Amino acid sequence: MLVRHSPLRIADLRAATGLFVRLADAPQEIGAFAYLDRDWRLLGMRHVAGQAAGRLDVPVRAVVADALAFDARAVLMAHNHPSGDPTPSPADRSTTHLLLRALEPLDLRLADHLVIARAGIASFRELGWL
Repeated sequence: MLVRHSPLRIADLRAATGLFVRLADAPQEIGAFAYLDRDWRLLGMRHVAGQAAGRLDVPVRAVVADALAFDARAVLMAHNHPSGDPTPSPADRSTTHLLLRALEPLDLRLADHLVIARAGIASFRELGWL
C-alpha cells in the first residue's frame, strides 16, 4: 500500500523510529519504506506484509519506482522481527545490500534500515553497515 504524507521532517533516529514503532507488535514481518526529500521531509510511505512470520520479500523494483515517483532523495527502510529480537539476520543484511545497489546509481540514498522488535531497535547506520 502506498500512502502520501504531509511534510514531516525526519531529523534523527528518534524521529525515524517514531514512524515505525508500531511494527514491533505485528505477528508477521512487515516492511515499511519512507521516502524523503532533500531536507529529510516525509513524502510518502509503502508497507509490505510478509507471507510468513519470519520472512519478507522486499519489492526492490516497487521501492525504486516509488522513490522516483516521489522525486525522493532518500529511502528509509524498516521491518519488524516478530520474534522480539532486533538483531539483523544475514538475510536482512543481504536485502539491505541489494536495495542499496539498486538505489545508488539513481543518486538515491538509503538513509537507514531499522529492525524493529519488542526488545529494541537495530539501526544499520548506527551499526556502521551503511
